[in-house]
Order: sequence, then structure tokens, then C-alpha cells
Amino acid sequence: MAWFALYLLSLLWATAGTSTQSRSSCSVPSAQEPLVNGIQVLMENSVTSSAYPNPSILIAMNLAGAYNLKAQKLLTYQLMSSDTNDLTIGQLGLTIMALTSSCRDPGDKVSILQRQMENWAPSSPNAEASAFYGPSLAILALCQKNSEATLPIAVRFAKTLLANSSPFNVDTGAMATLALTCMYNKIPVGSEEGYRALFGQVLKAIVENISTKIKDNGIIGDIYSTGLAMQALSVTPQPPKKEWNCKKTMDMILDEIKQGKFHNPMSIAQILPSLKGKTYLDVPQVTCSPDHEVQPTLPSQPGPGPTSTSNITVIYTINNQLRGVELLFNKTINVSVKTGSVLLVVLEEAQRKNPMFKFETTMTSWGLVVSSINNIAENVNHKTYWQFLSGVTPLNEGVADYIPFNHEHITANFTQY
Repeated sequence: MAWFALYLLSLLWATAGTSTQSRSSCSVPSAQEPLVNGIQVLMENSVTSSAYPNPSILIAMNLAGAYNLKAQKLLTYQLMSSDTNDLTIGQLGLTIMALTSSCRDPGDKVSILQRQMENWAPSSPNAEASAFYGPSLAILALCQKNSEATLPIAVRFAKTLLANSSPFNVDTGAMATLALTCMYNKIPVGSEEGYRALFGQVLKAIVENISTKIKDNGIIGDIYSTGLAMQALSVTPQPPKKEWNCKKTMDMILDEIKQGKFHNPMSIAQILPSLKGKTYLDVPQVTCSPDHEVQPTLPSQPGPGPTSTSNITVIYTINNQLRGVELLFNKTINVSVKTGSVLLVVLEEAQRKNPMFKFETTMTSWGLVVSSINNIAENVNHKTYWQFLSGVTPLNEGVADYIPFNHEHITANFTQY
């Protein structure tokens, strides 16, 4: 009868969405709720008609219950209008989840993502762990729309994870846990029991890996990866051998918020669901108010004038002087972009003007991170990465697509940590 107990347990997970630990003993004390509400308002106020539409923010708003309904409507409309040709599979998955959490039909975005994932394969047998973050997001989004159609894709993905020997970072492990937990909970009736065993085996390995990153103070990885890890550990059907003290983690995160560590909208979007007792598995259960269904009134288009066309000239330098790396270079280019552009726009313009500035990105919990420039790629085993600087000030660890900036000098250094 053990299999029957397991089956009943899986049904319980499927209907619960998140664990009772996440919702009760690991909840924010009422006295601290204003602190959490404060960072939510800060995140919501970052949504403007000129800002890059961030689906992670909309998901967090909808799971938490939005305060700024105008921002909620605007962001929903922007994502509905987004061009799928410009999105990675991870971004497309996030967009589908954001629209689902808004009670909006993602339309053909789901079928497009389905086809992309049917053709997906890692770049190499031992691709770096970060390469699995976007596909994990994609599988989670597809699972929530049609788990039966997603099953073959998820099975192939799980087998790929088993065969991969690269160490997982916390963000990737957490997102893979959420994706495979969704599939574990929604295996169609009549499917082979081997699917559940496969997903369970992979989940156990990933969750054990995450548990090794739990620090004595409760932080999992670092303060910014802790939010996703909390989600993963609160819903996994394969809890780690090392018991997780959720309350200690929650207390530490609240202390970090008091110290002003969560001021970036993207970092807030990652931690907010856990602070509100929610996870990404709750996306399909979000209840929308009738007011949310109303199409937002977009700001009138600005008339022609110097403000709408003002540009900034950015002096952009790429530099690799690491010994042992085959190609050494230091090259500078001037590019003109619209004031307030995100880093990605600068890189695309430089690449257009000079192929030496060719770059590649990897989807992470923070958005697109630059992983390669001029065919020199980051390497976890060698502890190398691309660091972006304005003068001597780091720029958000290479996050390229969401963070606007107005820097006239940017340097990308290939460096070690």
C-alpha cells in the first residue's frame, strides 16, 4: 500500500500549492508586515511606461496582491503586447506565467514555447548549471498550462539533469525544483509510475544540493537566491535530509530588509512571494478582481521634441587580460543610445557596429546576464565571469535587460572571483 500512500501524498501537494510550513510556522510576524509591504510598494513603483516590462514583478504583484492597480494593469498590457521573437525561452516562460497570474490568455505564446522546448538541448553534455535556469522556467510555465503535453519534454529534461555533472547554483536548482515538482504533482492518470520515480530521483538530488548551501544564519546561497530557495524547499515532495529551519531563514531575511538590502525591484520580486506565503506553483490559483480585467489606459504618446529623442553617448570598453585565456584584448567603442536605456541596448548597438563586441547572455533569476563577449565565456569551474563597471562601481553583476542606467563610461572586464 506504500504506492497508494505516495499517490495520496502527491494529490495533497497538487492541491496545496505550498506547504503548511511555508504558510504558518514560517510566516511574517504581524509586526513586521509593514516592512514587507514597504518593499512591495517600492517594487510596484518601479513600473512605468518607459521601463522595460518585467514579468517577474507582475508575478510577484499578483501573488502578493497588488497595491498599485494602475501599475499592475500597465505591466499586464505591456507583456500582452510583447514580441515573442525578442524573448529567450526563460523570458517567454516568465511572460506566460505573468499573464496566467493576471487571468489573461497567453495566446500563441504557449504553443511557441512548446515547440521551442521540444527542440531544446543543452549546448554540451556538461553544460554549466546556469544553462538550465531558462528551460526550468519554460517547463514550469508549460506544466501549469498543460501538464500532459509537457510530460515528454519534462522527462527528457529530467534525464538531462541526471546526466549533467556541473554543480547547480541555488537559483537554477530552485527553479528546476519548482518545475519538476509541478510535473510530479500533475502526472496524468494512467501514466507510467516510472515518471514519478524519475522526477522524484532528480528532485531528491537537486534538493540535497540546495540544502548544502543553507548557512548557519539561515541564508540559502546568498540573500538574493534565498527567495527562490524558500519556494523550492517549501513545496518539494522530496525534502532534504538536513532539516531546514524556515523560521531562521525568514527572520534573517526580515533583518536584511531592515538594513535596506532589498532595494532593487528584481531582488524584491524574488523574495516577495515567500514573504507572502506563496510560490510560483500558486500562479494558476490567483483570483483576479473584475477591475483587473479592464484594459489599462496607456499614457498618451509624447509629441515630437528633444526629450523623446534625447540620446547619450556611451564609451564602452571590453577587456580581457587574464593569463591562461587564449585571446587577450582591450577594445573601446563609442555608441549612441536613448537616455535611460538598459545595458542590453548598449551591447546590441556595439555588436551591430563591430563584430568583435559580439556577446551572449544566460537567463537567470535576475534576468539576462552577459555570459560571453568576443567568444570568451564565463566558466564556473575556472571561477571566471564578465564584470561590468561604471568607473570602479559594479553594475548589477552584468544584468543586461531590466536595469536602466545613464552611464557614459562602461567597462566589461573578464575576471576571476
